[in-house]
Amino acid sequence: MDLAALTIPHQIGARALAWLDSVRGCFALPPDAPAHEIDGPSLKALSELALAASLVKRETVGGPDTARTADTLLNFAWQQFRAGDLLDEMQRHTPSATHPMEIYSSFAAAGYRHQPLEDVLAHLVGTRSARVPEHVPNRHLAVVAAARRIGLPETSDRAALIERTWLGGRPEPWMLDANNAYGVTHTVFHLTDWAADPDGLPEHLHEYLHRWLPAWVEVFAATRNWDLLGELLAVGACLRQPLFFPTVWQLLAQAQRRDGMMPNGITRPPDEPERAFRNHHHPTIVAVVAGTLTISRALTTAGASA
Repeated sequence: MDLAALTIPHQIGARALAWLDSVRGCFALPPDAPAHEIDGPSLKALSELALAASLVKRETVGGPDTARTADTLLNFAWQQFRAGDLLDEMQRHTPSATHPMEIYSSFAAAGYRHQPLEDVLAHLVGTRSARVPEHVPNRHLAVVAAARRIGLPETSDRAALIERTWLGGRPEPWMLDANNAYGVTHTVFHLTDWAADPDGLPEHLHEYLHRWLPAWVEVFAATRNWDLLGELLAVGACLRQPLFFPTVWQLLAQAQRRDGMMPNGITRPPDEPERAFRNHHHPTIVAVVAGTLTISRALTTAGASA
């Protein structure tokens, strides 16, 4: 990727992160609510905010203003989870649940630790139950990746899990629909730890994606599904030989709102940010992630070839 072209993903990511910061109050959890009473969508949104901020902090390619905003959002999210106490309460209330560990892993990778929760998780990953969660394969990979990120032992057969995913089967590429496309993106994210370990993706899957990802990007660019398209761009950055799509980034730049929000491409956003939050915070988070990973891998690739 021409380094001059990095201006676009950089601007998109920075503006998207600024919008998320401007509406961070919308991510707040109900104060003092028991763990079992907090709804899933609220937990999901806040955990995704923390993930995006942790990746910005990890990659350090966004500049000082973006770094400060990422730190602000990470601190905000950590405090919403009561410095880990809420996640500990959630895990103890429902020991079989995996989402507390998945959420916590983003914080742990960024240096936010909660020892009592880690003690519980260390016990739980050694149980027979931990090896057979009733998840679809790419979700099981998410649990495996979370444990690895925290520093816990990996107890599942990763190769067997990969084979059971849609991507692992390398189906006919024209059979990809939006639902399976999201499964593909998350399989790649979990195997590569969001581009930190491109070698985590087996070679045969790298070859498959290198061949067919450009066609899929072209298809979903035509549908203007900005949320899924952003995830596919992030997948390109996760590959051992990364793929970048400068013309598609230009489309995203045209779609992004002036305030930095990225529409999902399915519903028309209202003008008020607080009302737009519900349907459009996810593609905006995706824009931060995709922009960050694209810049980082492009710079790494350029440095390796210099």
